[in-house]
Amino acid sequence: MNMNFKRKLPIPMETKEMYPVTREMEETVERRITELKEIFSGESDKMALIIGPCSADNEDSVIDYITRLIPVQEKVKDKILIVPRIYTNKPRTTGEGYKGLVHQPDPKAEPDLFKGIIATRELHMRAVKETGFACADEMLYPENHKYLDDLLGYVAVGARSVEDQQHRLTASAIECPVGMKNPTSGDLSVMMNAILAAQHQHDFIYRGWEGRSGGNPYAHAILRGYIDNTGATFPNYHYEALVHLAELFGKWNVKNPAVIIDCNHANSGKNPFEQPRILKEVLHSCRYNPELRKLVKGFMVESYIEDGNQPIGGGVYGKSITDACLGWEKSEKLILDMADAL
Repeated sequence: MNMNFKRKLPIPMETKEMYPVTREMEETVERRITELKEIFSGESDKMALIIGPCSADNEDSVIDYITRLIPVQEKVKDKILIVPRIYTNKPRTTGEGYKGLVHQPDPKAEPDLFKGIIATRELHMRAVKETGFACADEMLYPENHKYLDDLLGYVAVGARSVEDQQHRLTASAIECPVGMKNPTSGDLSVMMNAILAAQHQHDFIYRGWEGRSGGNPYAHAILRGYIDNTGATFPNYHYEALVHLAELFGKWNVKNPAVIIDCNHANSGKNPFEQPRILKEVLHSCRYNPELRKLVKGFMVESYIEDGNQPIGGGVYGKSITDACLGWEKSEKLILDMADAL
């Protein structure tokens, strides 16, 4: 292979031995996963809100942000289950640029995958221990999932990964709910195939082992908008799009039909300040059509301490260095307004 093998990294079991979770942390994660499963199965009429930075670039500011969610969660606990985003991998269309905490624990330094593995585990551990949340992360690299599988409350498979066989098979072995985004092309059959695959059992090779997955009945859809062949973005959160998705679920033999609406990305044209409006429109659709309320289980929102984004090294605490985010004050209002509308 045309590759310089720099060093052998510790396997997930070794990393977990170095950085073990406590029984109290295990119970926190189990409790939050159970609450999420009850939402996706329809046992609970709460909505899930997966909210947080586009990418987790700085441990202190991410924990600061998540800590701010604690009193807000208490205010809306009867209507909303908050799942903070700690996205430690950043997909890059061309491979250029910041790839996330797992690659560069220091965004201004050279990649260091060993330090990155440790940094991602420590960050998720701090979140569970200090805030009582079990957080969400994107599964960009299926072989890395075992480094964090005992800490996560929710997993997302991105628009560029959803057609990949290994992502689908690995999702079928994950214990917590897994969201499958529609691909950037907008072809919903790709997403539906991914959901169906993730819900079934499979025999496959994972990290050098032959294994059989149990299937994940809580695999579900995420609508994030799409891009046409000219590069223009189009939303798929409007009423008609949701009705079409409900009809699709009716034709497919899928357990626990469910969708999360991603309020950013192509749905907002990457304008984070459109996210509150999008969320309100979807809630209006749910009030108008009770069948949509059964289908829509929550939202994804990109949010941080400060509005917008900045270049790497910009120096503004709590401001995204990747996609622009909604700032804290607007995010808190979004959550409270969402609760009032439910």
